[in-house]
Amino acid sequence: MAVGRWHARGAGGGRGVSAGESSRFDASGERRADSARWAVERLNPPNRLWGSNGVAFGPDGRLYVAQFLAGQISAVDPATGDVEVVVPMDSPVQSPDDLAFGADGSMYIADLVPGRVWRRSPDGEYTLVSGDVSNPNGITCLGDRLFVNEMKPDGRLMELFPGGPGGPDGAEGREPVVLTEGLALGNAMQVGPDGHLYYPHMMSGPNPLLTGQVWRIPPDGGAPEVVADDVHMPVAVRFDQGGVLHVLSRGPEGIVTRIDLHGSGSRALVTSGVTGLDNAAFDAENRMFVSSYASGGVTEMHPEGRTREIVPRGLDGPYGVTIDLGGTVYAADHYGVATTEPSREPSPEGGVSTLSLLHFSHGIVADGELLHLTSQFGQVQTYDPKAGSTRERAGGLRRPLGITLAPDGSLVVAESDAGRVVAVDERDARTVLADGLEQPVDVAFDAEGRCYVSDERLGAVLRIEADGPPTVVADGLDAPQGLAVLGDELFTVETGPRRLRAVSLATGESRIDAEDLPVGPPPGVVPRTEPALFAHGMPGMARRFAGLAVTPDGALLLSANGEGTVLRLTPRP
Repeated sequence: MAVGRWHARGAGGGRGVSAGESSRFDASGERRADSARWAVERLNPPNRLWGSNGVAFGPDGRLYVAQFLAGQISAVDPATGDVEVVVPMDSPVQSPDDLAFGADGSMYIADLVPGRVWRRSPDGEYTLVSGDVSNPNGITCLGDRLFVNEMKPDGRLMELFPGGPGGPDGAEGREPVVLTEGLALGNAMQVGPDGHLYYPHMMSGPNPLLTGQVWRIPPDGGAPEVVADDVHMPVAVRFDQGGVLHVLSRGPEGIVTRIDLHGSGSRALVTSGVTGLDNAAFDAENRMFVSSYASGGVTEMHPEGRTREIVPRGLDGPYGVTIDLGGTVYAADHYGVATTEPSREPSPEGGVSTLSLLHFSHGIVADGELLHLTSQFGQVQTYDPKAGSTRERAGGLRRPLGITLAPDGSLVVAESDAGRVVAVDERDARTVLADGLEQPVDVAFDAEGRCYVSDERLGAVLRIEADGPPTVVADGLDAPQGLAVLGDELFTVETGPRRLRAVSLATGESRIDAEDLPVGPPPGVVPRTEPALFAHGMPGMARRFAGLAVTPDGALLLSANGEGTVLRLTPRP
Protein backbone atom coordinates (compact mmCIF):
# COMPACT_ATOMS: atom_id res chain seq x y z
CA MET A 1 0.00 0.00 0.00
CA ALA A 2 1.12 3.56 -0.53
CA VAL A 3 2.06 5.49 2.57
CA GLY A 4 2.48 9.26 2.65
CA ARG A 5 4.35 11.48 5.07
CA TRP A 6 3.04 10.97 8.59
CA HIS A 7 0.53 13.57 9.71
CA ALA A 8 -2.50 13.26 11.90
CA ARG A 9 -4.70 15.24 14.18
CA GLY A 10 -4.75 13.84 17.68
CA ALA A 11 -7.82 12.36 19.30
CA GLY A 12 -8.68 12.53 22.98
CA GLY A 13 -6.04 14.29 25.09
CA GLY A 14 -3.13 13.80 22.71
CA ARG A 15 -1.40 16.20 20.37
CA GLY A 16 -1.66 15.76 16.62
CA VAL A 17 1.60 15.35 14.74
CA SER A 18 1.61 18.46 12.61
CA ALA A 19 3.95 20.94 11.01
CA GLY A 20 5.28 24.03 12.70
CA GLU A 21 6.61 22.49 15.94
CA SER A 22 10.39 22.33 15.90
CA SER A 23 12.32 19.59 17.62
CA ARG A 24 15.84 18.23 17.88
CA PHE A 25 14.90 15.86 15.04
CA ASP A 26 13.50 18.55 12.74
CA ALA A 27 14.43 22.14 13.51
CA SER A 28 12.18 23.42 10.72
CA GLY A 29 9.05 21.79 12.11
CA GLU A 30 8.02 21.02 8.53
CA ARG A 31 8.31 17.23 8.54
CA ARG A 32 4.93 15.57 8.54
CA ALA A 33 3.69 12.02 8.63
CA ASP A 34 0.71 10.17 7.29
CA SER A 35 -0.62 6.65 7.23
CA ALA A 36 -3.74 5.32 5.62
CA ARG A 37 -4.13 2.77 8.43
CA TRP A 38 -3.17 4.75 11.55
CA ALA A 39 -3.94 8.13 13.06
CA VAL A 40 -0.73 9.35 14.70
CA GLU A 41 -0.68 11.61 17.73
CA ARG A 42 1.96 12.78 20.16
CA LEU A 43 1.33 12.13 23.82
CA ASN A 44 3.79 14.89 24.74
CA PRO A 45 5.52 17.76 22.93
CA PRO A 46 8.86 17.10 21.21
CA ASN A 47 12.07 17.92 23.05
CA ARG A 48 14.52 20.38 21.51
CA LEU A 49 17.54 19.03 23.38
CA TRP A 50 18.80 15.48 24.03
CA GLY A 51 19.13 16.10 27.75
CA SER A 52 21.29 18.98 28.97
CA ASN A 53 24.55 18.64 30.84
CA GLY A 54 27.44 21.10 31.06
CA VAL A 55 26.55 24.70 30.22
CA ALA A 56 28.70 27.79 29.70
CA PHE A 57 28.21 31.21 28.17
CA GLY A 58 30.24 31.78 25.04
CA PRO A 59 31.84 34.99 23.77
CA ASP A 60 28.71 35.65 21.70
CA GLY A 61 26.46 35.75 24.77
CA ARG A 62 24.72 32.49 23.97
CA LEU A 63 24.52 29.60 26.40
CA TYR A 64 26.31 26.51 25.08
CA VAL A 65 24.78 23.20 26.18
CA ALA A 66 26.57 19.84 26.13
CA GLN A 67 24.25 16.90 25.40
CA PHE A 68 25.99 13.72 26.49
CA LEU A 69 23.37 11.27 25.16
CA ALA A 70 23.37 12.84 21.70
CA GLY A 71 27.07 13.54 21.30
CA GLN A 72 26.40 17.13 20.35
CA ILE A 73 26.58 20.69 21.68
CA SER A 74 24.01 23.39 20.95
CA ALA A 75 23.96 27.14 21.49
CA VAL A 76 20.85 28.62 23.09
CA ASP A 77 19.83 32.26 22.84
CA PRO A 78 18.62 33.05 26.38
CA ALA A 79 16.42 35.86 25.10
CA THR A 80 14.49 33.87 22.49
CA GLY A 81 15.13 30.22 23.34
CA ASP A 82 16.39 29.60 19.81
CA VAL A 83 18.62 26.51 19.58
CA GLU A 84 21.45 26.02 17.08
CA VAL A 85 23.59 22.89 16.83
CA VAL A 86 27.24 23.95 16.99
CA VAL A 87 29.02 20.64 17.56
CA PRO A 88 26.98 18.07 15.58
CA MET A 89 26.62 14.35 16.18
CA ASP A 90 29.02 13.53 13.37
CA SER A 91 31.86 15.66 14.74
CA PRO A 92 34.93 14.01 16.34
CA VAL A 93 33.31 14.50 19.76
CA GLN A 94 31.38 11.42 20.95
CA SER A 95 29.93 12.13 24.41
CA PRO A 96 30.37 15.73 25.62
CA ASP A 97 29.49 16.12 29.29
CA ASP A 98 30.95 19.52 30.11
CA LEU A 99 32.56 22.48 28.37
CA ALA A 100 34.38 25.71 29.08
CA PHE A 101 35.67 28.68 27.09
CA GLY A 102 39.26 29.87 27.05
CA ALA A 103 40.47 33.45 26.95
CA ASP A 104 40.69 33.44 23.14
CA GLY A 105 37.14 32.10 22.68
CA SER A 106 38.16 28.47 22.15
CA MET A 107 35.72 25.88 23.45
CA TYR A 108 37.19 23.06 25.53
CA ILE A 109 35.11 19.89 25.69
CA ALA A 110 35.20 16.96 28.13
CA ASP A 111 34.42 13.91 25.98
CA LEU A 112 33.62 11.45 28.73
CA VAL A 113 33.35 7.92 27.32
CA PRO A 114 36.42 7.79 25.04
CA GLY A 115 38.45 9.73 27.61
CA ARG A 116 39.33 12.72 25.45
CA VAL A 117 39.51 16.47 25.89
CA TRP A 118 39.03 18.57 22.76
CA ARG A 119 39.67 22.13 21.76
CA ARG A 120 37.31 23.67 19.24
CA SER A 121 38.82 26.87 17.89
CA PRO A 122 36.66 29.94 17.19
CA ASP A 123 36.72 29.01 13.50
CA GLY A 124 35.43 25.48 14.20
CA GLU A 125 38.63 23.43 13.99
CA TYR A 126 38.97 20.48 16.38
CA THR A 127 42.25 19.63 18.11
CA LEU A 128 42.77 16.77 20.55
CA VAL A 129 44.20 18.18 23.78
CA SER A 130 44.46 14.83 25.58
CA GLY A 131 43.39 11.25 25.07
CA ASP A 132 44.70 10.02 28.42
CA VAL A 133 42.07 11.26 30.87
CA SER A 134 39.76 8.64 32.39
CA ASN A 135 36.13 9.77 32.24
CA PRO A 136 36.85 13.51 31.90
CA ASN A 137 33.94 15.53 33.20
CA GLY A 138 34.33 18.79 35.11
CA ILE A 139 36.33 21.26 33.02
CA THR A 140 37.17 24.91 33.57
CA CYS A 141 39.56 27.61 32.39
CA LEU A 142 41.61 30.12 34.36
CA GLY A 143 42.78 32.61 31.78
CA ASP A 144 44.64 30.49 29.22
CA ARG A 145 45.06 27.57 31.65
CA LEU A 146 42.88 24.46 31.43
CA PHE A 147 41.80 22.13 34.24
CA VAL A 148 39.77 18.92 34.15
CA ASN A 149 38.67 16.28 36.65
CA GLU A 150 37.67 12.62 36.33
CA MET A 151 34.23 11.18 37.06
CA LYS A 152 35.24 7.90 38.63
CA PRO A 153 36.14 6.58 42.07
CA ASP A 154 39.57 7.83 43.09
CA GLY A 155 39.51 10.31 40.24
CA ARG A 156 42.16 12.91 39.49
CA LEU A 157 42.08 16.67 39.06
CA MET A 158 44.73 17.85 36.63
CA GLU A 159 45.96 20.70 34.51
CA LEU A 160 46.20 20.09 30.76
CA PHE A 161 48.29 22.04 28.29
CA PRO A 162 46.59 22.62 24.92
CA GLY A 163 49.56 24.24 23.22
CA GLY A 164 49.27 26.16 19.98
CA PRO A 165 46.85 29.08 19.49
CA GLY A 166 44.77 29.63 22.61
CA GLY A 167 47.16 27.73 24.88
CA PRO A 168 49.87 29.19 27.12
CA ASP A 169 53.27 29.79 25.61
CA GLY A 170 55.57 26.79 25.87
CA ALA A 171 52.70 24.38 26.56
CA GLU A 172 53.17 22.33 23.41
CA GLY A 173 53.84 18.70 24.33
CA ARG A 174 53.76 19.19 28.09
CA GLU A 175 52.46 16.27 30.15
CA PRO A 176 49.39 16.79 32.34
CA VAL A 177 50.05 17.88 35.91
CA VAL A 178 48.01 16.04 38.55
CA LEU A 179 46.96 18.43 41.31
CA THR A 180 45.18 15.86 43.47
CA GLU A 181 43.67 12.38 43.48
CA GLY A 182 40.95 10.59 45.41
CA LEU A 183 37.96 12.44 43.98
CA ALA A 184 34.67 10.68 44.63
CA LEU A 185 33.38 11.10 41.07
CA GLY A 186 34.47 14.54 39.94
CA ASN A 187 32.02 16.78 38.16
CA ALA A 188 31.36 20.43 37.33
CA MET A 189 33.97 22.70 38.92
CA GLN A 190 34.91 26.36 38.77
CA VAL A 191 37.55 28.83 39.84
CA GLY A 192 36.37 30.79 42.88
CA PRO A 193 36.91 34.48 43.69
CA ASP A 194 39.98 33.48 45.73
CA GLY A 195 41.60 31.88 42.67
CA HIS A 196 41.18 28.30 43.96
CA LEU A 197 39.54 25.45 42.05
CA TYR A 198 36.28 24.34 43.67
CA TYR A 199 34.80 20.91 42.97
CA PRO A 200 32.20 18.51 44.42
CA HIS A 201 32.59 14.98 45.67
CA MET A 202 29.52 13.81 43.79
CA MET A 203 29.17 10.36 45.35
CA SER A 204 30.86 8.30 48.00
CA GLY A 205 34.27 7.14 46.90
CA PRO A 206 36.98 5.07 48.60
CA ASN A 207 36.08 6.94 51.79
CA PRO A 208 32.27 7.02 52.14
CA LEU A 209 32.54 10.01 54.47
CA LEU A 210 33.61 12.18 51.53
CA THR A 211 30.17 12.34 49.99
CA GLY A 212 28.17 15.56 50.34
CA GLN A 213 31.25 17.76 50.36
CA VAL A 214 32.72 20.62 48.35
CA TRP A 215 36.52 20.91 48.15
CA ARG A 216 39.03 23.41 46.85
CA ILE A 217 42.68 23.33 45.82
CA PRO A 218 45.13 26.02 44.61
CA PRO A 219 45.61 25.84 40.81
CA ASP A 220 49.38 25.61 41.26
CA GLY A 221 49.05 22.63 43.59
CA GLY A 222 48.92 22.14 47.31
CA ALA A 223 46.78 20.36 49.85
CA PRO A 224 43.06 20.13 48.99
CA GLU A 225 40.66 21.17 51.73
CA VAL A 226 36.97 20.81 52.51
CA VAL A 227 35.02 24.07 52.32
CA ALA A 228 31.48 22.73 52.82
CA ASP A 229 30.06 19.61 54.49
CA ASP A 230 26.59 18.07 54.48
CA VAL A 231 25.64 19.50 51.09
CA HIS A 232 22.62 17.82 49.51
CA MET A 233 23.71 15.41 46.75
CA PRO A 234 26.24 17.79 45.15
CA VAL A 235 26.69 17.54 41.39
CA ALA A 236 28.06 20.96 40.40
CA VAL A 237 29.59 24.07 41.98
CA ARG A 238 29.16 27.53 40.50
CA PHE A 239 29.88 31.07 41.70
CA ASP A 240 27.59 33.96 40.86
CA GLN A 241 28.86 37.42 39.93
CA GLY A 242 28.93 38.38 43.63
CA GLY A 243 31.15 35.44 44.57
CA VAL A 244 28.43 33.41 46.30
CA LEU A 245 28.86 29.65 45.90
CA HIS A 246 25.92 27.70 44.46
CA VAL A 247 25.98 23.91 44.82
CA LEU A 248 23.48 22.04 42.64
CA SER A 249 21.83 18.81 43.76
CA ARG A 250 21.34 15.87 41.40
CA GLY A 251 18.15 14.75 43.21
CA PRO A 252 14.49 14.96 42.21
CA GLU A 253 13.66 18.16 44.11
CA GLY A 254 16.04 20.43 42.23
CA ILE A 255 17.76 21.77 45.35
CA VAL A 256 20.44 24.46 45.16
CA THR A 257 22.52 25.26 48.25
CA ARG A 258 23.80 28.84 48.39
CA ILE A 259 26.86 29.39 50.58
CA ASP A 260 28.43 32.80 51.13
CA LEU A 261 31.92 31.41 51.71
CA HIS A 262 33.76 34.69 51.30
CA GLY A 263 31.25 36.89 53.10
CA SER A 264 28.92 36.15 55.98
CA GLY A 265 29.26 32.38 55.74
CA SER A 266 25.48 32.00 55.60
CA ARG A 267 23.85 29.01 53.95
CA ALA A 268 20.42 28.76 52.31
CA LEU A 269 18.57 25.99 50.47
CA VAL A 270 16.39 26.79 47.49
CA THR A 271 14.11 24.22 45.83
CA SER A 272 13.52 24.76 42.13
CA GLY A 273 11.51 21.67 41.19
CA VAL A 274 13.87 21.02 38.28
CA THR A 275 14.46 17.29 38.54
CA GLY A 276 18.03 16.08 38.08
CA LEU A 277 19.97 19.33 38.02
CA ASP A 278 23.27 18.99 36.21
CA ASN A 279 24.98 22.34 35.78
CA ALA A 280 24.51 26.10 35.86
CA ALA A 281 25.89 29.31 34.42
CA PHE A 282 25.47 32.97 35.38
CA ASP A 283 25.24 35.70 32.77
CA ALA A 284 26.66 39.22 33.08
CA GLU A 285 23.45 40.35 34.80
CA ASN A 286 23.85 37.57 37.40
CA ARG A 287 20.89 35.59 36.09
CA MET A 288 21.22 31.86 36.78
CA PHE A 289 20.50 29.29 34.07
CA VAL A 290 20.38 25.59 34.93
CA SER A 291 20.43 22.35 32.96
CA SER A 292 18.91 18.94 33.73
CA TYR A 293 20.47 15.61 32.87
CA ALA A 294 17.12 13.96 33.58
CA SER A 295 14.88 15.94 31.24
CA GLY A 296 16.99 18.40 29.27
CA GLY A 297 15.91 21.95 28.68
CA VAL A 298 17.32 25.22 29.93
CA THR A 299 15.65 27.00 32.84
CA GLU A 300 16.27 30.39 34.40
CA MET A 301 16.25 30.06 38.19
CA HIS A 302 15.55 33.10 40.35
CA PRO A 303 17.12 33.51 43.80
CA GLU A 304 13.95 32.44 45.64
CA GLY A 305 13.57 29.31 43.49
CA ARG A 306 11.04 30.63 40.99
CA THR A 307 11.80 29.38 37.47
CA ARG A 308 11.29 30.55 33.90
CA GLU A 309 11.44 28.15 31.00
CA ILE A 310 13.91 29.07 28.26
CA VAL A 311 13.99 25.71 26.43
CA PRO A 312 11.24 23.33 27.61
CA ARG A 313 12.20 20.10 29.31
CA GLY A 314 10.93 16.71 28.17
CA LEU A 315 12.11 13.19 27.37
CA ASP A 316 15.81 12.50 26.83
CA GLY A 317 14.95 9.31 24.89
CA PRO A 318 12.58 7.66 25.28
CA TYR A 319 13.70 4.03 25.08
CA GLY A 320 11.11 1.39 26.02
CA VAL A 321 7.43 2.25 26.44
CA THR A 322 4.52 0.47 28.14
CA ILE A 323 0.99 1.06 29.41
CA ASP A 324 -0.82 -0.33 32.43
CA LEU A 325 -4.43 -1.50 32.60
CA GLY A 326 -5.48 1.89 33.95
CA GLY A 327 -4.18 3.62 30.82
CA THR A 328 -1.07 5.25 32.30
CA VAL A 329 1.76 5.35 29.78
CA TYR A 330 5.28 4.85 31.13
CA ALA A 331 8.50 5.59 29.26
CA ALA A 332 11.93 4.28 30.21
CA ASP A 333 14.04 7.39 29.72
CA HIS A 334 17.62 6.38 30.60
CA TYR A 335 17.89 8.50 33.75
CA GLY A 336 14.46 7.56 35.04
CA VAL A 337 10.92 6.47 34.41
CA ALA A 338 8.50 9.09 33.13
CA THR A 339 4.77 9.25 32.50
CA THR A 340 3.14 11.21 29.72
CA GLU A 341 0.39 13.68 30.56
CA PRO A 342 -1.64 14.25 27.38
CA SER A 343 -4.75 15.51 29.15
CA ARG A 344 -3.02 18.29 31.07
CA GLU A 345 -1.84 21.74 30.13
CA PRO A 346 1.78 21.84 28.95
CA SER A 347 4.01 21.37 31.98
CA PRO A 348 7.52 22.68 32.69
CA GLU A 349 8.77 19.21 31.83
CA GLY A 350 7.16 19.27 28.41
CA GLY A 351 4.04 17.19 29.02
CA VAL A 352 5.81 14.48 30.98
CA SER A 353 6.31 13.80 34.66
CA THR A 354 9.38 12.09 36.09
CA LEU A 355 8.02 9.23 38.16
CA SER A 356 11.39 8.12 39.51
CA LEU A 357 15.06 8.91 38.97
CA LEU A 358 15.67 5.20 38.40
CA HIS A 359 18.92 5.60 36.55
CA PHE A 360 19.67 3.64 33.39
CA SER A 361 16.15 2.51 32.53
CA HIS A 362 15.82 1.18 28.97
CA GLY A 363 13.38 -1.70 28.48
CA ILE A 364 10.07 -1.56 30.37
CA VAL A 365 6.85 -3.57 30.74
CA ALA A 366 3.87 -3.03 33.06
CA ASP A 367 2.62 -5.90 35.21
CA GLY A 368 -0.37 -4.92 37.32
CA GLU A 369 0.89 -2.25 39.71
CA LEU A 370 4.53 -3.13 39.02
CA LEU A 371 7.00 -2.12 36.35
CA HIS A 372 9.78 -4.44 35.15
CA LEU A 373 12.82 -2.75 33.66
CA THR A 374 16.12 -3.52 31.99
CA SER A 375 19.32 -1.52 32.07
CA GLN A 376 21.77 -1.90 29.23
CA PHE A 377 24.46 -1.93 31.90
CA GLY A 378 23.39 -5.43 32.95
CA GLN A 379 20.43 -5.36 35.31
CA VAL A 380 16.80 -6.46 35.31
CA GLN A 381 14.72 -5.07 38.15
CA THR A 382 11.15 -4.72 39.32
CA TYR A 383 9.93 -1.31 40.45
CA ASP A 384 6.89 -0.70 42.66
CA PRO A 385 5.77 2.90 42.03
CA LYS A 386 3.46 3.01 45.05
CA ALA A 387 6.08 1.77 47.50
CA GLY A 388 8.96 3.46 45.71
CA SER A 389 10.96 0.25 46.03
CA THR A 390 13.03 -1.80 43.59
CA ARG A 391 14.04 -5.44 43.53
CA GLU A 392 16.90 -6.70 41.43
CA ARG A 393 15.86 -9.72 39.38
CA ALA A 394 19.05 -10.34 37.44
CA GLY A 395 22.51 -8.83 37.17
CA GLY A 396 25.61 -9.28 35.05
CA LEU A 397 23.70 -9.58 31.77
CA ARG A 398 25.27 -8.28 28.58
CA ARG A 399 23.24 -5.29 27.40
CA PRO A 400 19.68 -6.45 28.16
CA LEU A 401 17.18 -4.41 26.15
CA GLY A 402 13.60 -5.37 25.37
CA ILE A 403 11.54 -7.05 28.09
CA THR A 404 8.09 -8.64 28.15
CA LEU A 405 5.93 -10.94 30.25
CA ALA A 406 5.58 -14.60 29.37
CA PRO A 407 2.20 -16.34 29.82
CA ASP A 408 3.55 -18.01 32.98
CA GLY A 409 4.47 -14.63 34.49
CA SER A 410 8.22 -14.90 34.00
CA LEU A 411 10.20 -12.01 32.54
CA VAL A 412 11.62 -12.57 29.07
CA VAL A 413 14.56 -10.38 28.07
CA ALA A 414 16.53 -9.81 24.88
CA GLU A 415 20.17 -9.97 26.00
CA SER A 416 21.57 -8.09 23.05
CA ASP A 417 25.34 -8.40 23.39
CA ALA A 418 25.12 -12.08 24.44
CA GLY A 419 23.02 -12.97 21.39
CA ARG A 420 20.35 -14.70 23.41
CA VAL A 421 16.89 -14.49 24.94
CA VAL A 422 16.56 -15.35 28.63
CA ALA A 423 13.66 -15.88 31.01
CA VAL A 424 13.70 -14.86 34.70
CA ASP A 425 11.11 -16.66 36.83
CA GLU A 426 9.45 -15.51 40.06
CA ARG A 427 12.35 -16.94 42.09
CA ASP A 428 14.79 -15.03 39.84
CA ALA A 429 16.15 -18.23 38.29
CA ARG A 430 17.27 -17.80 34.67
CA THR A 431 16.59 -20.00 31.67
CA VAL A 432 18.04 -19.49 28.20
CA LEU A 433 15.22 -19.65 25.65
CA ALA A 434 17.38 -19.02 22.58
CA ASP A 435 21.03 -18.33 21.86
CA GLY A 436 23.30 -17.94 18.86
CA LEU A 437 21.44 -14.79 17.77
CA GLU A 438 23.35 -11.86 16.32
CA GLN A 439 21.87 -8.82 18.09
CA PRO A 440 18.45 -9.45 19.67
CA VAL A 441 16.72 -6.23 20.66
CA ASP A 442 13.07 -6.80 21.62
CA VAL A 443 10.70 -9.62 22.47
CA ALA A 444 6.94 -10.18 22.30
CA PHE A 445 4.39 -13.00 22.69
CA ASP A 446 1.34 -13.78 20.59
CA ALA A 447 -2.03 -15.00 21.88
CA GLU A 448 -0.91 -18.62 21.60
CA GLY A 449 2.10 -18.02 23.86
CA ARG A 450 4.75 -18.11 21.12
CA CYS A 451 7.75 -15.84 21.63
CA TYR A 452 9.17 -13.57 18.91
CA VAL A 453 12.45 -11.64 18.88
CA SER A 454 13.75 -8.85 16.65
CA ASP A 455 17.40 -9.19 15.62
CA GLU A 456 18.76 -5.81 14.56
CA ARG A 457 22.01 -7.01 13.00
CA LEU A 458 20.44 -10.00 11.24
CA GLY A 459 17.62 -7.80 9.93
CA ALA A 460 14.93 -10.27 10.87
CA VAL A 461 12.15 -11.20 13.26
CA LEU A 462 12.36 -14.77 14.54
CA ARG A 463 9.98 -17.08 16.38
CA ILE A 464 11.58 -19.05 19.20
CA GLU A 465 10.76 -22.73 19.01
CA ALA A 466 10.60 -25.12 21.97
CA ASP A 467 12.70 -27.61 20.02
CA GLY A 468 15.13 -26.66 17.31
CA PRO A 469 16.44 -23.38 15.95
CA PRO A 470 14.30 -20.23 15.69
CA THR A 471 12.02 -19.82 12.69
CA VAL A 472 12.36 -16.76 10.47
CA VAL A 473 9.07 -14.84 10.43
CA ALA A 474 10.32 -11.83 8.46
CA ASP A 475 13.74 -11.05 7.01
CA GLY A 476 15.33 -8.43 4.80
CA LEU A 477 14.50 -5.81 7.43
CA ASP A 478 16.65 -2.77 8.13
CA ALA A 479 17.64 -2.55 11.83
CA PRO A 480 14.39 -3.81 13.41
CA GLN A 481 14.02 -2.88 17.08
CA GLY A 482 10.69 -2.44 18.88
CA LEU A 483 8.35 -5.42 18.59
CA ALA A 484 4.67 -5.92 19.42
CA VAL A 485 1.85 -8.31 18.54
CA LEU A 486 -1.68 -7.02 17.97
CA GLY A 487 -4.25 -9.65 17.06
CA ASP A 488 -2.84 -11.86 14.31
CA GLU A 489 -0.28 -9.29 13.20
CA LEU A 490 3.23 -8.55 14.39
CA PHE A 491 4.67 -5.03 14.22
CA THR A 492 8.28 -3.91 14.30
CA VAL A 493 10.07 -0.58 13.99
CA GLU A 494 12.69 -0.59 11.24
CA THR A 495 14.97 2.10 12.57
CA GLY A 496 17.16 2.29 9.44
CA PRO A 497 14.46 3.61 7.08
CA ARG A 498 12.35 4.90 10.03
CA ARG A 499 9.22 2.93 9.27
CA LEU A 500 6.67 0.64 10.89
CA ARG A 501 6.28 -2.79 9.32
CA ALA A 502 3.35 -5.15 9.86
CA VAL A 503 3.68 -8.93 9.37
CA SER A 504 0.78 -11.35 9.19
CA LEU A 505 1.38 -14.25 11.57
CA ALA A 506 -1.00 -16.38 9.51
CA THR A 507 0.43 -15.85 6.01
CA GLY A 508 3.84 -14.22 6.56
CA GLU A 509 2.91 -11.37 4.25
CA SER A 510 4.18 -7.95 5.28
CA ARG A 511 3.44 -4.34 4.50
CA ILE A 512 4.74 -0.90 5.48
CA ASP A 513 2.23 0.86 7.71
CA ALA A 514 4.00 4.17 8.42
CA GLU A 515 7.10 5.93 7.19
CA ASP A 516 9.40 8.78 8.13
CA LEU A 517 8.99 8.08 11.83
CA PRO A 518 11.08 10.33 14.11
CA VAL A 519 13.44 7.64 15.41
CA GLY A 520 17.23 7.68 15.52
CA PRO A 521 19.50 10.63 14.66
CA PRO A 522 18.16 13.55 12.61
CA PRO A 523 17.87 13.01 8.85
CA GLY A 524 21.16 13.55 7.07
CA VAL A 525 23.31 12.80 10.10
CA VAL A 526 25.62 9.88 9.42
CA PRO A 527 26.08 7.79 12.59
CA ARG A 528 29.66 7.47 13.74
CA THR A 529 31.30 4.75 15.79
CA GLU A 530 29.16 3.96 18.80
CA PRO A 531 30.77 4.98 22.13
CA ALA A 532 31.58 2.18 24.55
CA LEU A 533 28.97 0.77 26.91
CA PHE A 534 31.36 1.07 29.85
CA ALA A 535 34.19 3.50 30.58
CA HIS A 536 36.72 2.69 33.30
CA GLY A 537 34.19 0.70 35.29
CA MET A 538 31.49 3.37 35.01
CA PRO A 539 28.41 3.36 32.77
CA GLY A 540 29.24 4.68 29.34
CA MET A 541 26.84 5.19 26.43
CA ALA A 542 23.55 3.29 26.07
CA ARG A 543 22.35 2.41 22.59
CA ARG A 544 19.17 4.06 21.32
CA PHE A 545 16.10 1.82 21.44
CA ALA A 546 12.80 2.57 19.69
CA GLY A 547 10.35 0.61 21.81
CA LEU A 548 6.86 -0.47 20.78
CA ALA A 549 3.84 -1.50 22.86
CA VAL A 550 0.15 -2.36 22.47
CA THR A 551 -2.56 -0.53 24.41
CA PRO A 552 -5.61 -2.28 25.93
CA ASP A 553 -7.86 -0.60 23.33
CA GLY A 554 -5.87 -1.86 20.33
CA ALA A 555 -3.56 1.07 19.55
CA LEU A 556 0.24 1.09 19.32
CA LEU A 557 2.69 3.18 21.34
CA LEU A 558 6.03 4.05 19.79
CA SER A 559 9.12 5.56 21.43
CA ALA A 560 9.91 8.35 18.99
CA ASN A 561 13.43 8.78 20.33
CA GLY A 562 14.47 11.10 17.51
CA GLU A 563 12.26 13.91 18.77
CA GLY A 564 11.65 12.90 22.39
CA THR A 565 7.98 11.89 22.25
CA VAL A 566 5.73 8.90 22.68
CA LEU A 567 3.52 8.43 19.62
CA ARG A 568 0.11 6.78 19.79
CA LEU A 569 -1.00 5.09 16.57
CA THR A 570 -4.75 4.47 16.54
CA PRO A 571 -6.36 2.34 13.79
CA ARG A 572 -8.40 4.47 11.42
CA PRO A 573 -12.08 3.52 11.04
